[in-house]
Amino acid sequence: MPLYDDLHEPLDEKEAGRRRFLSLCGAGALAAAVAGTGIVGFRYLSPNVLYEEETRFKLGRPADYAVGSVTPLPRRKLYVVRTTRGFVAMSAVCTHLGCMTQFEPAGERIFCPCHGSRFSSDGKVTGGPAPRPLPRFELALDDGWLVVNTKRQVADDFVLEVPA
Repeated sequence: MPLYDDLHEPLDEKEAGRRRFLSLCGAGALAAAVAGTGIVGFRYLSPNVLYEEETRFKLGRPADYAVGSVTPLPRRKLYVVRTTRGFVAMSAVCTHLGCMTQFEPAGERIFCPCHGSRFSSDGKVTGGPAPRPLPRFELALDDGWLVVNTKRQVADDFVLEVPA
């Protein structure tokens, strides 16, 4: 029995609609694949840059800080403490699990709201689970400005002495 060639026969409306639908599905899948490939190619060719904050920045002039003050700088995750001896720049990140600490002016203390660690205004642990004091950062006087470098830690007894 010979094969029947139905490709030259006229299509009824149902078969034509089915073929149009399948053609649209195929074209849509092809367009999605091309778009996905284009997006991945563009992301591959564009630079993947991580913009980090500067680690060395100005804090202000020494006269901006009153003697005996603790100035929180939450955006920089930093405390600037002015004692009678001079200036200290301390981290505001708790040494227990890395939570942001808060300064309580009434009690002259720094505390961690997450797990209850408490620090004195000079960064020493006074209670809670924190294993070590708040780290101090390198602080210098540059052309009359206090400049901190948060990339470099200094000893727990470091104080930048500024002449009055």
